[in-house]
Amino acid sequence: MPKIETFDVSRQGFGAMGLSHVYGQADETESIRTLHRAIDLGITFFDTATAYGSGHNEELLGRAIAGRRDRLVIASKFTHRQSNGERVSPRDAVEASLKRLNVERIDLYYLHRVDPEIPIEESVGALGRLREEGKIGGVGVSESSAAQLRSAHAVSPLTALQSEYSLWTRDVEVEILPTVRELGIGFVAYSPLGRGFLAGAGPVEDNDRRRIHPRFEADAVAANSRRRRTIEEVAARLGATPAQVSLAWVLSKQVVPIPGTRHIRHLEDNWAAGDLHLDEGTIAELEAAFPRGATVGDRYPAEQMKSVPPEPVYS
Repeated sequence: MPKIETFDVSRQGFGAMGLSHVYGQADETESIRTLHRAIDLGITFFDTATAYGSGHNEELLGRAIAGRRDRLVIASKFTHRQSNGERVSPRDAVEASLKRLNVERIDLYYLHRVDPEIPIEESVGALGRLREEGKIGGVGVSESSAAQLRSAHAVSPLTALQSEYSLWTRDVEVEILPTVRELGIGFVAYSPLGRGFLAGAGPVEDNDRRRIHPRFEADAVAANSRRRRTIEEVAARLGATPAQVSLAWVLSKQVVPIPGTRHIRHLEDNWAAGDLHLDEGTIAELEAAFPRGATVGDRYPAEQMKSVPPEPVYS
């Protein structure tokens, strides 16, 4: 099992964001069945956030883990600003998350995005005090730069960094991954399937948030699909699915991916990626199809891009 500082977790975790209508309408009964199946398969690491469905996601996960809490590692995230613009303190955010999840302690609690008006040292310092009180087990940050990571870790030792990482989002390889490895911080990879694109999926329903993402615009999809053909060719050669090949590549980097899905069949398909071995030649073949910085389209709309580290300069 991989380690996230003091936690032993399953090789894959489960990202619960999509269970709160982010990618179209979700069915709560089906979502809870999927979460229960994830636990039955051996997944022990579950990730949510206060922003997912304005608290709905934490409440849903809380209901799903009731009576099954033992041996699970539960992570959540908060931002200093609510959707109405009101400022939220780390303490108030943690107290609200504890109530919605219906747990006595949250194993890992992240600063979801670095607030430009609040030094990261202040945010992480407050979370460190909550760790000392036993309300959270570990402190994390999401989508911080390498410099911010060092500053935060100097104030209160970090358990994990969560950032986007997949074949079509490899920016973290330049500075972020070397930094977390130097500092002994765990790395959690969200969107390891490129929001479903690398597995051949895309937005279907009108209220799917991917419709506003530049990478899902028609020209970007056409360009990026040509790269995805290499994944499909590798999958056919290995008798696997594109999702399994994409996840196996992320797993080969010794990080913990947290793919999410609303459907048990996709969950089981993702989980089977742990049994798929990619040799060095296959890894090189995939990386040649998806060189760093070559993906067409930003990973977020323009306003959201302001809240994530800038893309490295590639020579």
